[in-house]
Amino acid sequence: MEKIGDTLKKLGERSSFLDRYEKMRKEILDNPEVRRFIEENRGEVTRTMIDNSLVKLYEFISQSKNCANCTCLGECKNIIPGFEPELVINRNVIDVHYVPCKFKVMEDEKKKAERLIQCLHMPKEILQASMSDVLIDSPSRLKAVQRAEQFIEKYNKDNFQRGFYFYGPFGTGKTYLLGAIANELARRKIPSLIVYVPELIREMKQSINDHTLNDKLQMLKNAPILMFDDIGAEAVSSWVRDEVLSPILQYRMLEKLPTFFTSNFDLQALLHHLTYSQRGEEEKLKAGRIIERIQYLADPIKIDGKNKRFESEEQ
Repeated sequence: MEKIGDTLKKLGERSSFLDRYEKMRKEILDNPEVRRFIEENRGEVTRTMIDNSLVKLYEFISQSKNCANCTCLGECKNIIPGFEPELVINRNVIDVHYVPCKFKVMEDEKKKAERLIQCLHMPKEILQASMSDVLIDSPSRLKAVQRAEQFIEKYNKDNFQRGFYFYGPFGTGKTYLLGAIANELARRKIPSLIVYVPELIREMKQSINDHTLNDKLQMLKNAPILMFDDIGAEAVSSWVRDEVLSPILQYRMLEKLPTFFTSNFDLQALLHHLTYSQRGEEEKLKAGRIIERIQYLADPIKIDGKNKRFESEEQ
């Protein structure tokens, strides 16, 4: 025969469990997103379905949605990092379906770009650049930063904004400013692609053999924001100019996709650079078309000042 004390203990434990159950059920049903889901599916969701799905509903409310508590993919606290839950009805029960979050989508796009273009080769400090760390010690730098901030603030994929053609002497921070713009856009969940032109051209030539040239061209054409670093530093060939740069810039011009450039050349000097190929051929018309497309896509802004790279080496 069971002792009275043991019986009372079991009844107490059962009572405690029921209290916790009702508390959890109330917490779930008071959740605004759960209430919205039930309301939207009023004709299909029943009390029995809700009771049978409490574990899944609790799984749903316990996680972050819309990256509300994250600033990057590495901070994700969800069960599956990079994925956020959504409620669905599956065979007469409420279930949880996971979809990639905004940061996961951006990371996947970045990895996709890295797989296709193996030659990004941007210095580590450039990939970590910040607008707040851009040195402003000359009127041209101030103008460049102000225009960059205006672009970032006003950017809307449905309203075309021209990018910038930053030009000036070696070591004046043009590439760093590109990296800072790219990182600030990323913080706003706006993807961009930055490529070092000489290495890009080398990779494009190699991709003819592995049949990935078209994929790479399509990626560069369709990048929401594309940044060409150090255009003019590459050796000019008719193929580079006419089969790589020209179709990319033509497509981006027609589709009104923002494009940025850095160069040691002003546009007149770049025109001269693109006019003469390695074989000594002179083709001003084709070079001029490249310049026209750059002028449509980007406003030229000179950046001068002290050579920051030289100063860092001196220190």
